[in-house]
Amino acid sequence: MRRSEARILTTHVGSLIRPPQLLEFIAKKQGGLPYDRDAYASCLRDSVLDVVKRQKAVGIDIPSDGEFGKAISWSQYALERLAGFERRPIKPGQNPFTRGADRARFPEFYAELDSGESARGVASSAGAAVGQAVCVAPIRYTGQAELELDIADFKAALAAAGVEEGFLPVAAPSSVIPDRKNEYYKTDEECLQAIAEAMRTEYRAIVDAGLVLQLDDARAAVTYDRMVPPATLADYRRWVAMHVEVLNHALEGIPEDRVRYHVCWGSWPGPHTTDVPLKDIVDLVLKVRAGAYLIEGANPRHEHEWRVWESVRLPEGKILVPGVISHATNVVEHPELVAERIGRYARALGRENVMAGTDCGFAQGPFHRRVHPSILWAKLEALAEGARLASKALWS
Repeated sequence: MRRSEARILTTHVGSLIRPPQLLEFIAKKQGGLPYDRDAYASCLRDSVLDVVKRQKAVGIDIPSDGEFGKAISWSQYALERLAGFERRPIKPGQNPFTRGADRARFPEFYAELDSGESARGVASSAGAAVGQAVCVAPIRYTGQAELELDIADFKAALAAAGVEEGFLPVAAPSSVIPDRKNEYYKTDEECLQAIAEAMRTEYRAIVDAGLVLQLDDARAAVTYDRMVPPATLADYRRWVAMHVEVLNHALEGIPEDRVRYHVCWGSWPGPHTTDVPLKDIVDLVLKVRAGAYLIEGANPRHEHEWRVWESVRLPEGKILVPGVISHATNVVEHPELVAERIGRYARALGRENVMAGTDCGFAQGPFHRRVHPSILWAKLEALAEGARLASKALWS
């Protein structure tokens, strides 16, 4: 894994806005309509090639494939790669995505938000509208063909663009098919362990292909909003600790310096007044066997938490990738603000231990974007320029 040895390197969280020509195929695939599979594969390959070249052009050092190969969302895509689940319609009033302390405090806001997003034909603010996923049989990995295509397309794009290193983002076990229902295994913990065992196939294949593995785990932090109250912080921390243990088991045998771990507070454009503070979970996050940790830092509810790193030290050899660009607003950050944010972390942790990133993905699913496509690229340009300004100050 590259480090910021001579300047601040830039990356992001992974998901980028899909181009219109690719969305045409994905819409048919999601809708169960016939489509030309060869044409889809060609379009996907060309789209990945273009998005990697464009990331390099705007100044991103470690790019992703944009998650273009995922036809659902960043977490629900696993429904197409794991056997053992079936989808069922969600009964009125039983949508698992529409609960939480934040929603209970601001019901009028969320009613308006959900109504507006439904009118635009996108997923709800808290997850992808795919119905309820129910485990009804043994879980096993069946997505080898899709994964191999993702890897091949991305490696070809990296080579064509002359990019040294790239990462593929996939879901951590706790975030695989969030709010799933278990009707097969004796306990939910057994179901989780089965998911982790199956997803190990994906994790191992990405690293064996020479790519960096990124594990997305929004559910780790978001669950606090849904659990406390009535549960306590101690109950929640036990829940997170259990999921960290399961994740680490799934990562056994994979070198830590080939793994990135991303934690955010759910990404949706809401108040977030009931988010768990970073200081209350940072010790658990750092127990994940990863070489880099990607954590929100531009979110106005969490930007002040850079001060956590004045007293919390990174384990030796690890990298922090704070978000210095927000994915949730169309306002483009000024490069000088970006440089200021980077500088805070670099002074606390050491310039070589910090890389500049984004808070979350710009598209939580193919049809669920947070900003306009043109603004996405303006934001990444601001990220790169801010990193250049910070590098000039830090290495002067």
